Amino acid sequence: MTEKDFMPSAYSFMPDSGSFTWRSPSNIALVKYWGKREEQLPANPSVSFTLDACATTTTLSYEKRKTPASGFSFELLFEGRSREDFKPKINGFFKRIESFLPFLRHYDFTIETSNSFPHSSGIASSASGMSALALCLMSMEREMCPDMADNDFTRKASFLARLGSGSACRSVEGKLVVWGDHPEIEGSTDLYGIRYPDGVNPVFETYQDTILLVDKGEKQVSSSAGHGLMHGHPFAERRFAQAGENLSELRRIFREGDLKAFTEIVESEALTLHAMMMTSRPYFILMRPGTLEVIRKIWDFRRETGSNMCFTLDAGANVHVLYPEAEKTRVLEFINNELVVYCENEHYICDRIGFGARKL
Repeated sequence: MTEKDFMPSAYSFMPDSGSFTWRSPSNIALVKYWGKREEQLPANPSVSFTLDACATTTTLSYEKRKTPASGFSFELLFEGRSREDFKPKINGFFKRIESFLPFLRHYDFTIETSNSFPHSSGIASSASGMSALALCLMSMEREMCPDMADNDFTRKASFLARLGSGSACRSVEGKLVVWGDHPEIEGSTDLYGIRYPDGVNPVFETYQDTILLVDKGEKQVSSSAGHGLMHGHPFAERRFAQAGENLSELRRIFREGDLKAFTEIVESEALTLHAMMMTSRPYFILMRPGTLEVIRKIWDFRRETGSNMCFTLDAGANVHVLYPEAEKTRVLEFINNELVVYCENEHYICDRIGFGARKL
């Protein structure tokens, strides 16, 4: 497919008013996306677990205007409060997607959104937020194109979400989602995320993710800025190749249920992501002392017990503790006894593999 395939034909009608609500989850990448080309296209393929508890709920209300607006007419409420500082990102998103949703200037919108987790703390709030908004907009378009097939709806929602935040395209579906062209994965593309199409051992179907909130504060460098620093990065090209190689290896791991190899790939990917941050120009560090202490204790626990628990990191200080469902009782006991002290206000979130976004 090409971008032109997402441009609609003439709408059969345009509704006067209405609203849609979608709940869209965050996701945690196992092979990391870090570095992009123009129009939010990834420099390397990635694969992620779709989460369940960490999600954004967005309601999009709309009223048809008598004449099209000169710009985009919308109000934005985040957790019940007007947030003018969020509006430039939404405005930029609307600019990117207008050619694919040409009705945007014909409506006044109210966007009401809330997260089940702290904003801007490395739990991919932009992924869940932008995918929820894209799905609301697609629900509008489906009213105008009632014959739209389900696959076309989902594919275009992921395509649009990508134009708001790259990783958002991986939050439309679940449980495992691939984004980015990979020669060994049928249907993979840079344009949108797809459900992982190959065999997956049952152990990965119910994987758990307990997110340790080491630092709930605003990140010192945004993910968008961090992606930009991959341009001209001395290690970028090798990193992009490494991501593809790791995804190839994960295909075998997913099929065979090789948890030791899974741990090696996932933890290496997490540390490589942060190594790229620390070796960019300018360089920066998003991990905190507590992040490193948690990692050390996880390694110690695994060595002492033979556990299959491992960690990954997103673009922030918080630690995602991944483990099979069969180890849930033992891992949570370890977290409460040894790791909770490193969490801000002893706060952590118990999450798990989810099925993707749903309409409310």
